[in-house]
Amino acid sequence: MTTYKAENFPKLQNDLILRVSRGEKGERAPIWIMRQAGRYLPEFHEIRKDHSFFEVCRTPELACQLTLQPIDRYGKLLDASIIFSDILVIPQAMGLEVLMVAGKGPVFTAPLDTPADLSRLTENVDVEKELGYVYQAITLTRHRLEGRVPLFGFIGAPWTLMAYMIEGGGSKTLAKAKSWLWKHPKESHALLQRITDIAIEFLVGQVRAGAQMLQVFESWGGELSPDAFKEFSLPYIRQISNKVKERLAKEGLEVVPMTIFSKGSWYGLEDLSESNYEVVSLDWTIEPGFARKMTNDKVALQGNMDPTVLYGGFDAIRETATKMVHDFGKDSRHIANLGHGILPTVDPEALKVYLETVQKVSAEIRK
Repeated sequence: MTTYKAENFPKLQNDLILRVSRGEKGERAPIWIMRQAGRYLPEFHEIRKDHSFFEVCRTPELACQLTLQPIDRYGKLLDASIIFSDILVIPQAMGLEVLMVAGKGPVFTAPLDTPADLSRLTENVDVEKELGYVYQAITLTRHRLEGRVPLFGFIGAPWTLMAYMIEGGGSKTLAKAKSWLWKHPKESHALLQRITDIAIEFLVGQVRAGAQMLQVFESWGGELSPDAFKEFSLPYIRQISNKVKERLAKEGLEVVPMTIFSKGSWYGLEDLSESNYEVVSLDWTIEPGFARKMTNDKVALQGNMDPTVLYGGFDAIRETATKMVHDFGKDSRHIANLGHGILPTVDPEALKVYLETVQKVSAEIRK
């Protein structure tokens, strides 16, 4: 197998999403889909049937193949790719075991119960050694994309990762994790800072490996009250964007556009738009007009159709997608996506209708 280096990448043919992210007006809204390399694709299961989830993540060749599947299937209907990986690779790098259990999702075999358990975490994480497989997958994918579209790298935000590490998996209430914030605020901030330091190093490494955009997923941001969000989420989100950009500039690397997606944090839109991210991603509960007003058009906005509309039939998809594009407006910096990740049982043809509609309508209203 050819060993690729993070150099001499093929020339980029479609830079629409990069231009819109940086504040330029595009000829239409660029579009990509969270979890576009995922379980809704039959070809995904062809690879997954012989390999565990995290085995795929840790095998650059397989991660690359899955990343390319939606690009190969949908062609010019997608304007970006996102590396196949998982937000929980950071807790793994910190020394916690995470399993992906069928029908249940991620499960931590020994979550953090009390602050005394912080001693079980690796003190000084060698990010290159622990997560180098992601870098290798990014470099390989950049070459294999042949310049068709830009490639996203990503991480989970510190509060979301902390919550997983304490809850031991998904949770409806996050009662264990949130109780730490009140019972153990000092230790909570210390853990959040440890995650943040690794996240910064990891994102810089992803750009070094070839990532052309970065997204930070604060999946459980909306579980926090506005005050708790300002104390336990926002400072670390801001630290990541500021320090990553400082490091990239210092190393002479391209200072790539960054996106923040804090699901459910409608109250934080103004703060998020002033956090040194070029793009703020919206979930489906936020009206585009409200988001534009709250952010004062300082950033590009990404989103935000409800993913379940993809189950509603082609007519409902076209109608809802058309309204969404019009709601963002012809003069907006809009990057189309869903309001969260695509669901695993969606018909791939339904997604195709969404992609086609957004491209057609967003081009028409800009003429």
